[in-house]
Amino acid sequence: MSAWRDRQIAAVVLAAGGSRRMAGASKLLLPHPVDGAPLVRHAVAGVLALAPIETVVVVRPALPALAAALAGLPIRPIANPDFAAGMATSLRRGIAALDPAVAAALVVLGDTPDVAPAVFAALLAAYTTHGRPITVPVYGGTLGPPTLFGRAAFAELRALTGDQGGRPVIARHPEWVCRVALPAAWQPPDIDTAADYAAYRAQFDASTKDTQGHEATKS
Repeated sequence: MSAWRDRQIAAVVLAAGGSRRMAGASKLLLPHPVDGAPLVRHAVAGVLALAPIETVVVVRPALPALAAALAGLPIRPIANPDFAAGMATSLRRGIAALDPAVAAALVVLGDTPDVAPAVFAALLAAYTTHGRPITVPVYGGTLGPPTLFGRAAFAELRALTGDQGGRPVIARHPEWVCRVALPAAWQPPDIDTAADYAAYRAQFDASTKDTQGHEATKS
């Protein structure tokens, strides 16, 4: 049994965004540079590797390609027909869908496919040690995803409105927050526009060239 399951921690993946800044394409369905699988499938697979007590994925209804991208994964999809009203609608639905036995929820964005395992481990360690209602990573001084919310924060998460995640709750209750300092290089990329995605792909292309060059030098 995993440490996440032992502590009754679930995962909520927010994958219902409208990708308004991606010129019509769904960023969640863009191919990952490594294997071509949709970005959202990579994000969900990274969460499933933790073996949480349950994994809820909030999705846009009537988007068959998204359902296909998640096919075969042990998740519970929750449709959000109000996705156009903003991220808060997805967060509310995801938290509300959790089993009553869940003690905390790891909230992950569906467009962050490359969260390092060390980030998840650091959040779990801080939550286990301090038991605060909110545990957040701070990458070189910058707050970023994912976030671990204890049940004490659930009621306020279910009351959120607009195109925002849990930051209003974090700002309202600084005494609830455990900030976990992490290297800036560990921050997952923010993929909102075509330019963001191009830069993201370029990082992998550069890494591949460096590896190939190193291998050629060795041979």
